[in-house]
Amino acid sequence: MEKILLLGSGELGKEFTIAAKRYGQTVIAVDSYANAPAMQVADDFEIINMLDGEALNRIVEQHKPSIIVPEIEAIRTSLFYDFEAKGIQVVPSAKAANFTMDRKKIRDLAAKDLGLKTANYRYATNLEELKKAVAEVGIPCVVKPLMSSSGKGQSTIKSESEIEIAWENANTKGRGDQLEVIVEAFIQFDSEITLLTVTQKSGPTLFCPPIGHRQERGDYQESWQPAHISEEQLKIAQDMAAKVTAELKGAGIWGVEFFLGEEVYFSELSPRPHDTGMVTLGGSQNFNEFELHARAVLGLPIPEITLERHAANAVVLFQKNEVKTPTYSGTEKAANYPKSDFRIFGKPTTRQYRRMGIGIAYDAVGTDVDTLRKKAKEVADQITVD
Repeated sequence: MEKILLLGSGELGKEFTIAAKRYGQTVIAVDSYANAPAMQVADDFEIINMLDGEALNRIVEQHKPSIIVPEIEAIRTSLFYDFEAKGIQVVPSAKAANFTMDRKKIRDLAAKDLGLKTANYRYATNLEELKKAVAEVGIPCVVKPLMSSSGKGQSTIKSESEIEIAWENANTKGRGDQLEVIVEAFIQFDSEITLLTVTQKSGPTLFCPPIGHRQERGDYQESWQPAHISEEQLKIAQDMAAKVTAELKGAGIWGVEFFLGEEVYFSELSPRPHDTGMVTLGGSQNFNEFELHARAVLGLPIPEITLERHAANAVVLFQKNEVKTPTYSGTEKAANYPKSDFRIFGKPTTRQYRRMGIGIAYDAVGTDVDTLRKKAKEVADQITVD
């Protein structure tokens, strides 16, 4: 039995904790607030600011974990190299966590070192640099904080008048303590996918069937599996994913995002279960993404990943201002749909556009995914957060 220190305890961490517990492991859930979703199912918990290196060192020394599993970006990841040197397994690796928690490092690795096709991009550390970067990549363009997730702090600039607003948005809503942004040229694409990629301690790199997803405000709203993609595009995406994960090293699941158009563009990389991969909770695969992550982390063999049925999910969003103790209604209506399910994440507070749950729809392989997308949204829409 391993002792796992989970850094970040949201809905993804909760599902990972459940998977790890089913394999007999001990999990200590860590986050910056009390009663986070993963804390509700873990063996123990800690509440700290994970950007505070002293606090992070303290709980590592206190709990003496054999494995550290990061689930969010806002962590003092530079310490991971020290933990790894002491014999603690960092998932997927200290290098992977450091590179992928910072858009600058991962984009430069992908585009400059590995030669992967990406959007044209620049960086900016102040407003004047941002204006220059926008002029160089052109309008429209997208501005993202170097450290953020789920669209936080992201803006699309469609005119020069929006540049200052984008800078303010990135610096007030991004995660971490880096006052720097990446500016990306806007790509004309037909669709975007997540290619869940699993690297193993002993065994080949495996790929899940591609997942399609739709975003609003830079945050995913729905996902479905399998996504429509040509065999040629899939092979290109798999080659890119294999190349970048091999360079970063380590064992675990990776959410690798691509834009699909006339060409395949590498977009982003997460070294952990991915938001859009929650569609696998609908039984679309023989192992869901959290079970795959747990197996890879623990060194348990994964003989194969198979598509068992088609599935889709849609988010349950909170549309109002902050509420400290959310309540839910409509779950009985949501439960009345055949071949469907839902999840309530159990977040103790909420804010506008925060994801509070998902609706799920599934059916046999060959079922039209657009039909499942419609049903998943209907299920999610039955649930109201007050």
